[in-house]
Amino acid sequence: MGAGKLQSPYAGAEPALRDTLIMENMPMVKYLVGRIVPQLPPHLDPQDLTSAAVIGLINAADRYDPARGVLFKTFAEQHVRGAIIDELRSYDILSRSMREKYKRLEREVTVLEHALGRNPTSEEVAKALSISLDEYFDLLDDVHVLTFISLDDSWEDDEGNSLCLADVLSEPTERNPQHQVMRMQLITALGAAIETLPDKERLAVTLYYNEGMNLKEIGATAGLTESRISQLLSQAMIRLKGKLKLYRD
Repeated sequence: MGAGKLQSPYAGAEPALRDTLIMENMPMVKYLVGRIVPQLPPHLDPQDLTSAAVIGLINAADRYDPARGVLFKTFAEQHVRGAIIDELRSYDILSRSMREKYKRLEREVTVLEHALGRNPTSEEVAKALSISLDEYFDLLDDVHVLTFISLDDSWEDDEGNSLCLADVLSEPTERNPQHQVMRMQLITALGAAIETLPDKERLAVTLYYNEGMNLKEIGATAGLTESRISQLLSQAMIRLKGKLKLYRD
């Protein structure tokens, strides 16, 4: 046989094994979609998001090359997350104006934190943005989806291995040694950042990611409404992204 284009052993040559990879990782698709669906506007169909995520998984199976030394689950997660984000973009949830609002909010929170030497209050952020407190809370509701999607921003090492904040906040998975080192470094930085969060935000983050509670359950535990928990999580994510910028850069 002459030299030709290399094929992944999971794409075409061994379709049964490829199909097994897809079926074995369907729970991962369900998990990733399940984490974002509660943050979506009610008019959006979760099934559309699931369908897009499954297509992302299938594409990952088609393109997977085990010779690179990356676990399939690690490789597939990036494709599934990308497919979910692309689907959300098609709904204009991630519009340019919304992204600009999010970036401005993140920037103001970071500037205030550096100027004050502490976490700014909601009132202080609202004042810096020249809006009322109610308008600030409305803004947190508007950018809520973006605060969670931004967790998929990734850090890469010299070998191209990537690790995102969502990987660390979610349940740990088996990774190669390089990923383990990256993960431990990010865990240390993230742990320190979470400890500096205001009490209610720290509680919301802990219950949502470590305990797997939904907004209603967290609200019942904290004695707050689901809407308020949503705002606390959004605010916490914005703070964490700002606190970790130095680590990332």
